[in-house]
Amino acid sequence: MEELSDALTRQRQEEQRRALRALLSRPLIRGDDSAFPLIRRHAASLRDWLARESGWHLQSERDFVRLHKRPADLDDPTRPATVGRGTQRKTFNRRRYALLCLLLADLERGDAQITLGRLGEGLGQAVVDPALAERGLAFTLDHQEARRDLVVVVRLLMELGVLLRVAGDEEQFLRRGLEGDVLYDVDRRLLAALLVTARGPSLVALNGADAELDLDARLCALSETFVPDTPDGRNRELRHRLARRLLDDPVVYLESLDDDEAAYLSNQRGPMLRRLQQATGLVAEVRAEGLALVDPEGELTDEKMPAEGTEGHLALLMAERLAESGPAESGPAESGSEGVTLEEAEAWILQWQTDYRRYWRKSACEPSAAQGLARQTLARLAALGLVRRQVQRDGGRILPLPALGRFRVHAPTLPEASGNLQPDLAESVTDD
Repeated sequence: MEELSDALTRQRQEEQRRALRALLSRPLIRGDDSAFPLIRRHAASLRDWLARESGWHLQSERDFVRLHKRPADLDDPTRPATVGRGTQRKTFNRRRYALLCLLLADLERGDAQITLGRLGEGLGQAVVDPALAERGLAFTLDHQEARRDLVVVVRLLMELGVLLRVAGDEEQFLRRGLEGDVLYDVDRRLLAALLVTARGPSLVALNGADAELDLDARLCALSETFVPDTPDGRNRELRHRLARRLLDDPVVYLESLDDDEAAYLSNQRGPMLRRLQQATGLVAEVRAEGLALVDPEGELTDEKMPAEGTEGHLALLMAERLAESGPAESGPAESGSEGVTLEEAEAWILQWQTDYRRYWRKSACEPSAAQGLARQTLARLAALGLVRRQVQRDGGRILPLPALGRFRVHAPTLPEASGNLQPDLAESVTDD
Protein backbone atom coordinates (compact mmCIF):
# COMPACT_ATOMS: atom_id res chain seq x y z
CA MET A 1 0.00 0.00 0.00
CA GLU A 2 2.86 2.37 0.76
CA GLU A 3 4.42 1.71 -2.65
CA LEU A 4 1.05 2.29 -4.32
CA SER A 5 0.61 5.54 -2.44
CA ASP A 6 4.06 6.73 -3.52
CA ALA A 7 3.33 5.80 -7.14
CA LEU A 8 0.05 7.71 -7.07
CA THR A 9 1.78 10.73 -5.55
CA ARG A 10 4.45 10.72 -8.24
CA GLN A 11 1.81 10.37 -10.95
CA ARG A 12 -0.17 13.29 -9.52
CA GLN A 13 2.94 15.48 -9.35
CA GLU A 14 3.88 14.60 -12.92
CA GLU A 15 0.39 15.42 -14.19
CA GLN A 16 0.40 18.74 -12.34
CA ARG A 17 3.83 19.52 -13.81
CA ARG A 18 2.61 18.82 -17.34
CA ALA A 19 -0.51 20.92 -16.76
CA LEU A 20 1.49 23.85 -15.39
CA ARG A 21 3.95 23.70 -18.29
CA ALA A 22 1.05 23.79 -20.74
CA LEU A 23 -0.37 26.90 -19.03
CA LEU A 24 2.99 28.67 -19.01
CA SER A 25 3.36 27.94 -22.71
CA ARG A 26 -0.24 28.78 -23.71
CA PRO A 27 -2.05 30.95 -21.13
CA LEU A 28 -5.37 30.52 -22.98
CA ILE A 29 -6.31 26.87 -23.60
CA ARG A 30 -9.61 25.84 -25.18
CA GLY A 31 -11.59 22.68 -24.55
CA ASP A 32 -10.35 21.01 -27.76
CA ASP A 33 -6.72 21.15 -26.58
CA SER A 34 -5.19 17.86 -25.40
CA ALA A 35 -3.95 19.55 -22.20
CA PHE A 36 -7.39 20.87 -21.23
CA PRO A 37 -8.67 17.76 -19.32
CA LEU A 38 -5.41 17.55 -17.37
CA ILE A 39 -5.58 21.20 -16.32
CA ARG A 40 -9.23 20.94 -15.31
CA ARG A 41 -8.47 17.83 -13.23
CA HIS A 42 -5.79 19.66 -11.22
CA ALA A 43 -7.27 23.16 -11.41
CA ALA A 44 -7.62 23.60 -7.64
CA SER A 45 -3.98 22.65 -6.89
CA LEU A 46 -2.67 24.72 -9.79
CA ARG A 47 -4.72 27.74 -8.73
CA ASP A 48 -3.35 27.58 -5.18
CA TRP A 49 0.26 27.15 -6.33
CA LEU A 50 0.09 30.00 -8.86
CA ALA A 51 -1.54 32.38 -6.39
CA ARG A 52 1.05 31.55 -3.74
CA GLU A 53 4.21 31.62 -5.85
CA SER A 54 3.53 34.14 -8.63
CA GLY A 55 0.31 35.97 -7.78
CA TRP A 56 -1.22 34.86 -11.09
CA HIS A 57 -4.90 33.87 -11.19
CA LEU A 58 -6.12 30.74 -12.97
CA GLN A 59 -9.60 31.01 -14.48
CA SER A 60 -11.15 27.59 -15.14
CA GLU A 61 -14.35 27.47 -17.20
CA ARG A 62 -16.38 24.69 -18.76
CA ASP A 63 -14.87 25.13 -22.22
CA PHE A 64 -11.55 26.94 -21.61
CA VAL A 65 -8.93 27.80 -18.99
CA ARG A 66 -7.18 31.15 -18.80
CA LEU A 67 -4.00 31.95 -16.89
CA HIS A 68 -4.04 35.66 -16.04
CA LYS A 69 -0.31 36.02 -16.52
CA ARG A 70 0.80 39.60 -15.96
CA PRO A 71 4.39 40.42 -16.98
CA ALA A 72 6.88 41.58 -14.38
CA ASP A 73 8.37 44.18 -16.75
CA LEU A 74 5.77 46.33 -18.54
CA ASP A 75 8.49 48.02 -20.62
CA ASP A 76 9.77 44.82 -22.25
CA PRO A 77 9.22 45.15 -26.04
CA THR A 78 11.10 41.99 -27.05
CA ARG A 79 8.22 39.50 -27.24
CA PRO A 80 5.41 40.85 -29.42
CA ALA A 81 2.47 38.73 -30.50
CA THR A 82 3.03 36.77 -33.70
CA VAL A 83 0.82 35.02 -36.24
CA GLY A 84 1.91 32.19 -38.50
CA ARG A 85 5.21 30.34 -38.68
CA GLY A 86 8.48 30.42 -40.57
CA THR A 87 8.70 32.88 -43.44
CA GLN A 88 4.94 33.53 -43.13
CA ARG A 89 5.18 34.75 -39.54
CA LYS A 90 3.79 38.22 -38.95
CA THR A 91 4.83 40.26 -35.92
CA PHE A 92 2.64 42.77 -34.13
CA ASN A 93 3.79 46.39 -34.02
CA ARG A 94 2.24 49.39 -32.25
CA ARG A 95 -0.21 49.97 -35.09
CA ARG A 96 -1.49 46.40 -35.08
CA TYR A 97 -1.84 46.44 -31.30
CA ALA A 98 -3.87 49.63 -31.52
CA LEU A 99 -6.11 48.09 -34.19
CA LEU A 100 -6.50 44.97 -32.03
CA CYS A 101 -7.74 47.02 -29.06
CA LEU A 102 -10.21 48.94 -31.23
CA LEU A 103 -11.41 45.73 -32.84
CA LEU A 104 -11.97 44.05 -29.45
CA ALA A 105 -14.05 47.00 -28.31
CA ASP A 106 -16.14 46.72 -31.49
CA LEU A 107 -16.62 42.97 -31.00
CA GLU A 108 -17.74 43.52 -27.42
CA ARG A 109 -20.56 45.75 -28.67
CA GLY A 110 -21.39 43.61 -31.71
CA ASP A 111 -23.52 40.56 -32.46
CA ALA A 112 -22.75 36.86 -32.32
CA GLN A 113 -21.72 36.92 -35.99
CA ILE A 114 -19.74 39.53 -37.88
CA THR A 115 -18.01 39.97 -41.24
CA LEU A 116 -14.45 41.00 -41.93
CA GLY A 117 -15.69 43.97 -43.92
CA ARG A 118 -17.85 45.12 -41.01
CA LEU A 119 -14.83 44.93 -38.71
CA GLY A 120 -12.85 47.05 -41.15
CA GLU A 121 -15.64 49.63 -41.38
CA GLY A 122 -15.76 49.78 -37.58
CA LEU A 123 -12.00 50.47 -37.45
CA GLY A 124 -12.40 53.21 -40.07
CA GLN A 125 -15.01 54.91 -37.88
CA ALA A 126 -12.99 54.47 -34.68
CA VAL A 127 -9.80 56.12 -35.98
CA VAL A 128 -11.77 59.33 -36.69
CA ASP A 129 -11.47 60.02 -32.96
CA PRO A 130 -9.32 63.19 -32.64
CA ALA A 131 -7.13 61.62 -29.95
CA LEU A 132 -6.21 58.79 -32.36
CA ALA A 133 -5.94 61.01 -35.42
CA GLU A 134 -3.47 63.30 -33.60
CA ARG A 135 -1.19 60.28 -33.08
CA GLY A 136 -1.23 59.42 -36.76
CA LEU A 137 -3.46 56.34 -36.61
CA ALA A 138 -5.43 55.96 -39.84
CA PHE A 139 -7.30 53.08 -41.44
CA THR A 140 -9.21 52.58 -44.67
CA LEU A 141 -10.24 49.44 -46.50
CA ASP A 142 -9.22 51.05 -49.80
CA HIS A 143 -5.53 50.34 -49.07
CA GLN A 144 -4.28 46.77 -49.29
CA GLU A 145 -1.68 47.34 -46.54
CA ALA A 146 -4.46 48.37 -44.14
CA ARG A 147 -6.44 45.28 -45.09
CA ARG A 148 -3.31 43.20 -44.45
CA ASP A 149 -3.00 44.62 -40.91
CA LEU A 150 -6.68 43.83 -40.32
CA VAL A 151 -6.22 40.25 -41.51
CA VAL A 152 -3.19 39.75 -39.23
CA VAL A 153 -5.21 40.94 -36.23
CA VAL A 154 -8.16 38.74 -37.15
CA ARG A 155 -5.94 35.68 -37.59
CA LEU A 156 -4.58 36.17 -34.08
CA LEU A 157 -8.16 36.18 -32.76
CA MET A 158 -8.83 33.03 -34.77
CA GLU A 159 -5.82 31.32 -33.20
CA LEU A 160 -7.13 32.30 -29.77
CA GLY A 161 -10.60 30.97 -30.65
CA VAL A 162 -12.40 34.30 -30.30
CA LEU A 163 -13.35 34.23 -33.99
CA LEU A 164 -14.41 31.11 -35.91
CA ARG A 165 -14.55 31.34 -39.69
CA VAL A 166 -17.95 30.33 -41.10
CA ALA A 167 -17.55 31.23 -44.77
CA GLY A 168 -15.06 33.02 -47.01
CA ASP A 169 -11.29 33.36 -47.16
CA GLU A 170 -9.00 36.11 -45.86
CA GLU A 171 -6.73 35.92 -48.93
CA GLN A 172 -9.66 36.80 -51.16
CA PHE A 173 -10.43 39.76 -48.91
CA LEU A 174 -6.83 40.95 -49.23
CA ARG A 175 -6.99 40.90 -53.01
CA ARG A 176 -10.59 41.95 -53.67
CA GLY A 177 -11.65 43.90 -50.60
CA LEU A 178 -15.34 43.75 -49.69
CA GLU A 179 -16.05 41.57 -52.72
CA GLY A 180 -14.22 38.74 -50.92
CA ASP A 181 -15.81 39.20 -47.50
CA VAL A 182 -15.56 36.63 -44.69
CA LEU A 183 -18.14 35.65 -42.06
CA TYR A 184 -17.19 34.73 -38.46
CA ASP A 185 -18.85 33.45 -35.31
CA VAL A 186 -17.83 35.34 -32.16
CA ASP A 187 -17.10 33.45 -28.92
CA ARG A 188 -18.07 36.08 -26.40
CA ARG A 189 -16.91 34.07 -23.38
CA LEU A 190 -13.36 33.86 -24.75
CA LEU A 191 -13.55 37.50 -25.78
CA ALA A 192 -14.32 38.51 -22.20
CA ALA A 193 -11.37 36.45 -20.90
CA LEU A 194 -8.72 38.16 -23.06
CA LEU A 195 -8.24 41.24 -20.89
CA VAL A 196 -5.77 40.58 -18.07
CA THR A 197 -5.57 43.47 -15.60
CA ALA A 198 -5.54 43.89 -11.85
CA ARG A 199 -7.95 46.82 -12.18
CA GLY A 200 -10.54 47.44 -14.85
CA PRO A 201 -9.87 50.30 -17.30
CA SER A 202 -13.14 51.93 -16.18
CA LEU A 203 -11.75 52.22 -12.64
CA VAL A 204 -8.59 53.90 -13.92
CA ALA A 205 -10.68 56.30 -15.98
CA LEU A 206 -13.07 57.03 -13.10
CA ASN A 207 -13.84 60.75 -12.89
CA GLY A 208 -11.36 61.41 -15.68
CA ALA A 209 -8.45 60.41 -13.44
CA ASP A 210 -6.50 58.93 -16.37
CA ALA A 211 -6.56 62.15 -18.36
CA GLU A 212 -3.41 63.34 -16.61
CA LEU A 213 -1.60 59.99 -16.93
CA ASP A 214 0.76 59.07 -19.75
CA LEU A 215 0.82 55.59 -21.28
CA ASP A 216 3.36 54.17 -18.80
CA ALA A 217 1.38 55.46 -15.84
CA ARG A 218 -1.84 53.98 -17.23
CA LEU A 219 -0.21 50.57 -17.69
CA CYS A 220 1.02 50.67 -14.10
CA ALA A 221 -2.43 51.70 -12.89
CA LEU A 222 -4.01 48.75 -14.72
CA SER A 223 -1.56 46.23 -13.25
CA GLU A 224 -0.86 47.49 -9.75
CA THR A 225 -2.23 45.44 -6.86
CA PHE A 226 -2.76 46.22 -3.22
CA VAL A 227 0.30 45.36 -1.10
CA PRO A 228 -0.20 45.33 2.67
CA ASP A 229 2.31 47.56 4.44
CA THR A 230 3.62 44.69 6.55
CA PRO A 231 6.81 42.60 6.32
CA ASP A 232 4.81 39.57 5.14
CA GLY A 233 2.95 41.62 2.53
CA ARG A 234 6.13 43.19 1.14
CA ASN A 235 7.97 39.85 1.07
CA ARG A 236 5.05 38.21 -0.72
CA GLU A 237 5.09 40.92 -3.37
CA LEU A 238 8.85 40.49 -3.84
CA ARG A 239 8.41 36.73 -4.19
CA HIS A 240 5.71 37.21 -6.80
CA ARG A 241 7.75 39.67 -8.84
CA LEU A 242 10.84 37.48 -8.87
CA ALA A 243 8.89 34.29 -9.62
CA ARG A 244 7.15 35.99 -12.56
CA ARG A 245 10.47 37.02 -14.03
CA LEU A 246 12.03 33.60 -13.54
CA LEU A 247 9.03 31.83 -15.10
CA ASP A 248 8.45 34.31 -17.91
CA ASP A 249 11.84 35.82 -18.81
CA PRO A 250 14.71 33.93 -20.45
CA VAL A 251 17.25 35.28 -17.94
CA VAL A 252 17.21 37.54 -14.88
CA TYR A 253 20.29 39.74 -14.48
CA LEU A 254 21.15 40.89 -10.98
CA GLU A 255 21.90 44.39 -12.25
CA SER A 256 18.25 44.72 -13.34
CA LEU A 257 16.92 44.12 -9.80
CA ASP A 258 16.29 46.87 -7.28
CA ASP A 259 17.83 46.70 -3.82
CA ASP A 260 14.83 45.01 -2.18
CA GLU A 261 14.57 42.37 -4.92
CA ALA A 262 18.30 41.65 -4.80
CA ALA A 263 18.26 41.30 -1.01
CA TYR A 264 15.24 38.96 -1.07
CA LEU A 265 16.76 36.84 -3.81
CA SER A 266 20.05 36.61 -1.93
CA ASN A 267 18.26 35.23 1.16
CA GLN A 268 15.57 33.09 -0.48
CA ARG A 269 17.17 31.96 -3.75
CA GLY A 270 17.61 28.31 -2.75
CA PRO A 271 14.08 27.60 -1.48
CA MET A 272 12.46 29.62 -4.27
CA LEU A 273 14.37 27.83 -7.03
CA ARG A 274 13.62 24.43 -5.52
CA ARG A 275 9.87 25.14 -5.47
CA LEU A 276 9.87 26.44 -9.04
CA GLN A 277 11.97 23.57 -10.34
CA GLN A 278 9.86 20.92 -8.65
CA ALA A 279 6.61 22.37 -10.01
CA THR A 280 7.75 23.04 -13.60
CA GLY A 281 10.59 20.65 -14.39
CA LEU A 282 12.85 23.58 -15.29
CA VAL A 283 16.53 23.53 -14.36
CA ALA A 284 18.13 26.46 -12.53
CA GLU A 285 21.31 27.94 -13.93
CA VAL A 286 22.98 30.29 -11.45
CA ARG A 287 25.84 32.56 -12.50
CA ALA A 288 27.61 35.54 -10.99
CA GLU A 289 25.69 37.92 -13.27
CA GLY A 290 22.24 36.43 -12.74
CA LEU A 291 20.16 33.29 -13.04
CA ALA A 292 17.72 31.57 -15.37
CA LEU A 293 15.33 28.65 -15.40
CA VAL A 294 16.26 26.54 -18.41
CA ASP A 295 13.90 24.08 -20.08
CA PRO A 296 15.82 20.94 -21.15
CA GLU A 297 12.96 20.00 -23.47
CA GLY A 298 12.93 23.38 -25.23
CA GLU A 299 9.14 23.75 -25.04
CA LEU A 300 8.69 26.80 -22.82
CA THR A 301 10.28 29.38 -25.08
CA ASP A 302 9.02 31.75 -27.74
CA GLU A 303 12.36 31.73 -29.56
CA LYS A 304 14.48 28.61 -29.90
CA MET A 305 18.24 28.72 -30.27
CA PRO A 306 19.82 26.81 -31.86
CA ALA A 307 17.10 26.29 -34.46
CA GLU A 308 16.84 24.92 -37.96
CA GLY A 309 16.67 26.92 -41.16
CA THR A 310 18.33 30.06 -42.45
CA GLU A 311 17.20 32.24 -39.55
CA GLY A 312 18.43 29.69 -37.00
CA HIS A 313 21.88 29.47 -38.61
CA LEU A 314 22.09 33.24 -38.89
CA ALA A 315 21.20 33.68 -35.21
CA LEU A 316 24.07 31.38 -34.21
CA LEU A 317 26.53 33.20 -36.46
CA MET A 318 25.43 36.57 -35.11
CA ALA A 319 25.63 35.37 -31.49
CA GLU A 320 29.17 34.08 -31.96
CA ARG A 321 30.35 37.27 -33.68
CA LEU A 322 28.72 39.54 -31.09
CA ALA A 323 30.18 37.48 -28.25
CA GLU A 324 33.63 38.26 -29.64
CA SER A 325 32.92 42.00 -29.92
CA GLY A 326 32.62 42.90 -26.25
CA PRO A 327 33.36 41.75 -22.70
CA ALA A 328 30.08 39.93 -22.03
CA GLU A 329 31.35 38.45 -18.75
CA SER A 330 31.05 41.73 -16.86
CA GLY A 331 27.99 43.01 -18.65
CA PRO A 332 27.79 45.58 -21.45
CA ALA A 333 29.60 48.82 -21.04
CA GLU A 334 27.51 51.96 -21.17
CA SER A 335 29.95 53.76 -23.41
CA GLY A 336 29.66 53.61 -27.16
CA SER A 337 33.02 51.81 -27.40
CA GLU A 338 31.48 48.37 -26.87
CA GLY A 339 29.14 46.36 -29.03
CA VAL A 340 28.44 47.02 -32.70
CA THR A 341 26.20 49.18 -34.82
CA LEU A 342 23.34 47.94 -36.96
CA GLU A 343 25.37 48.82 -40.06
CA GLU A 344 28.22 46.57 -38.90
CA ALA A 345 25.78 43.70 -38.33
CA GLU A 346 24.42 44.20 -41.85
CA ALA A 347 27.96 44.07 -43.25
CA TRP A 348 28.52 40.72 -41.54
CA ILE A 349 25.35 39.35 -43.10
CA LEU A 350 26.43 40.51 -46.57
CA GLN A 351 29.61 38.49 -46.13
CA TRP A 352 27.73 35.46 -44.79
CA GLN A 353 25.38 35.60 -47.76
CA THR A 354 28.39 34.83 -49.92
CA ASP A 355 29.92 32.25 -47.58
CA TYR A 356 26.73 30.24 -46.98
CA ARG A 357 24.82 30.82 -50.21
CA ARG A 358 24.56 27.10 -50.90
CA TYR A 359 22.92 26.46 -47.48
CA TRP A 360 20.53 29.41 -47.18
CA ARG A 361 17.25 29.92 -48.99
CA LYS A 362 17.51 31.99 -52.14
CA SER A 363 15.57 35.04 -50.93
CA ALA A 364 17.87 35.42 -47.90
CA CYS A 365 20.92 35.74 -50.15
CA GLU A 366 19.71 38.90 -51.90
CA PRO A 367 21.76 42.00 -50.89
CA SER A 368 18.52 43.90 -50.24
CA ALA A 369 17.57 41.32 -47.57
CA ALA A 370 20.54 42.10 -45.30
CA GLN A 371 18.89 44.96 -43.40
CA GLY A 372 15.71 43.02 -42.65
CA LEU A 373 17.65 39.92 -41.63
CA ALA A 374 19.85 41.98 -39.30
CA ARG A 375 16.87 43.55 -37.52
CA GLN A 376 15.04 40.22 -37.29
CA THR A 377 18.09 38.38 -35.93
CA LEU A 378 18.95 41.04 -33.37
CA ALA A 379 15.33 41.12 -32.21
CA ARG A 380 15.56 37.36 -31.70
CA LEU A 381 18.73 37.66 -29.62
CA ALA A 382 17.18 40.48 -27.58
CA ALA A 383 14.10 38.35 -26.87
CA LEU A 384 16.42 35.66 -25.47
CA GLY A 385 18.15 38.15 -23.16
CA LEU A 386 21.45 37.86 -25.07
CA VAL A 387 21.81 41.46 -26.32
CA ARG A 388 20.42 44.89 -25.61
CA ARG A 389 19.82 47.79 -27.97
CA GLN A 390 21.37 51.04 -26.75
CA VAL A 391 19.69 54.10 -28.23
CA GLN A 392 21.83 57.21 -28.74
CA ARG A 393 21.40 60.52 -30.48
CA ASP A 394 23.80 59.51 -33.25
CA GLY A 395 22.24 56.08 -33.69
CA GLY A 396 22.42 53.01 -31.52
CA ARG A 397 24.64 50.11 -30.67
CA ILE A 398 23.91 46.48 -29.95
CA LEU A 399 25.50 45.53 -26.65
CA PRO A 400 26.25 41.92 -25.68
CA LEU A 401 24.84 40.73 -22.37
CA PRO A 402 26.55 38.18 -20.09
CA ALA A 403 24.48 35.18 -21.23
CA LEU A 404 25.88 35.65 -24.73
CA GLY A 405 29.21 34.36 -23.41
CA ARG A 406 28.02 30.77 -23.88
CA PHE A 407 28.29 31.32 -27.63
CA ARG A 408 31.92 32.46 -27.56
CA VAL A 409 33.89 29.65 -29.19
CA HIS A 410 37.64 29.49 -28.59
CA ALA A 411 40.06 28.14 -31.13
CA PRO A 412 41.20 24.52 -30.67
CA THR A 413 44.16 24.21 -28.32
CA LEU A 414 46.73 21.46 -27.94
CA PRO A 415 47.91 21.02 -24.35
CA GLU A 416 51.32 19.60 -23.64
CA ALA A 417 51.41 15.84 -24.20
CA SER A 418 51.83 13.95 -20.94
CA GLY A 419 51.52 10.31 -19.97
CA ASN A 420 49.45 8.28 -22.37
CA LEU A 421 47.46 11.25 -23.66
CA GLN A 422 47.59 11.27 -27.44
CA PRO A 423 48.00 14.72 -29.03
CA ASP A 424 45.27 14.09 -31.59
CA LEU A 425 42.79 13.35 -28.77
CA ALA A 426 43.75 16.39 -26.74
CA GLU A 427 42.30 18.94 -29.12
CA SER A 428 39.22 20.59 -27.67
CA VAL A 429 36.83 23.37 -28.47
CA THR A 430 35.47 25.10 -25.39
CA ASP A 431 32.11 26.79 -25.37
CA ASP A 432 31.60 29.39 -22.66
